[in-house]
Amino acid sequence: MQLAEARERTLALIAPLSDDDLSRQHDPLMGPIVWDIGHIGHFEELWLTQNLDGEIRFAEMPGTYNPFENPRRTRGALEYPARQEMQDLLAGIRSRVIERIDSVDFESGNTLVQGGYVYAMILQHEYQHNETMLQTCQLKQGAPYAAPRGWDVPEPVLNIERGRMVRFAGGEAIVGTHDRSEAYDNERPQHIVRLRPFVIDVAPVSNGDFLAFIDAGGYTKRELWSDTGWSWLQQERIEAPKYWYREGADWHARSMDRAGPVDPRRPVCHVSYHEADAYARWAGKRLPNEFEWEVAASWDEARGARREYPWGDERPTHRLANVDQLSFETAPIGAYARNVSPIGCYGMIGDVWEWTSSDFGGYPGFAAFPYPEYSEVFFGSEYKVLRGGSWATRPGAVRNSFRNWDYPIRRQIFSGFRCASDD
Repeated sequence: MQLAEARERTLALIAPLSDDDLSRQHDPLMGPIVWDIGHIGHFEELWLTQNLDGEIRFAEMPGTYNPFENPRRTRGALEYPARQEMQDLLAGIRSRVIERIDSVDFESGNTLVQGGYVYAMILQHEYQHNETMLQTCQLKQGAPYAAPRGWDVPEPVLNIERGRMVRFAGGEAIVGTHDRSEAYDNERPQHIVRLRPFVIDVAPVSNGDFLAFIDAGGYTKRELWSDTGWSWLQQERIEAPKYWYREGADWHARSMDRAGPVDPRRPVCHVSYHEADAYARWAGKRLPNEFEWEVAASWDEARGARREYPWGDERPTHRLANVDQLSFETAPIGAYARNVSPIGCYGMIGDVWEWTSSDFGGYPGFAAFPYPEYSEVFFGSEYKVLRGGSWATRPGAVRNSFRNWDYPIRRQIFSGFRCASDD
């Protein structure tokens, strides 16, 4: 059962953590991991027991685990149950959820349960918090997070020429989705966009590419940065991606419980929108908007149709793309032979979330479902859209139409980018 598999992964991720690591706030950017665990459980109970009849009492449970009442920076001051008590609480909630499933009419007129939507929503919610928990584990100071490793990333099988770009000839294409069994409200409705011709990088920007930007003084050249980006850079005094550090003349990086020289073959990770924007300007390019990104990932011009994933409609696995990765790191570019879109772009699912130039907003005809607090309250110019998932993203929480969003200053997320240009 998918709910059971999701819970197994959640518990496996916290198993290596001490009680102190679980309850400590390691950085104001993220709450304690125990908050995520409690939130996962209470959110599940809210939607799979209390709100299951279609009458929405609360969109987010009131109290400790409400993210609006308790923003991340304040969560370290809250009181939490001990580990075993929390795990017992999760088990009790799951027992009530399973008991309730037998009485659910999936063919009723209740749009919340039609096609099992609410269960997919809860699954994706837990998947997304798994990635949030890994962001916190990466921020954790002291003893390294001893990740529960499974498999290693493969070596490259595709030879992708550095800096190569492919062209979209322009015209109409379909973006978004009509799916109501899994897709979030901000992915709907599916609609037609008309795009001008553009070219886009075949691969995400690599560590090697970004090292060239650093060596060229990219972090010191005012003309490469937007006003907002330059102000942020001066305040934070940043000179490299997050988790990079110098050892002598060389750059090293830390990824979870491993550290070593920066691998020039892998996508650059842990960069903000501002860093991506400055790099693109240095390279004589720009960031793609989110529709350009989605069309490059999904549009099959020969068929006049879109794909659910770059390779087709087969769901992601760790053999198709660098997602759900229990090596806990990005892979060398070219490691996944099938992870290529119809236009010829590599790696648009997995490895790193890719910044786009788009503000987060609703599509034409957008309707909040099942509650405005998931998407609608975040619409506006404060947030930039990211696409494509990362190595830490579970397969059920990524697709070509999936839209992530965050503040343009964020770097603890597993974020990178690729560039585009007008043709």
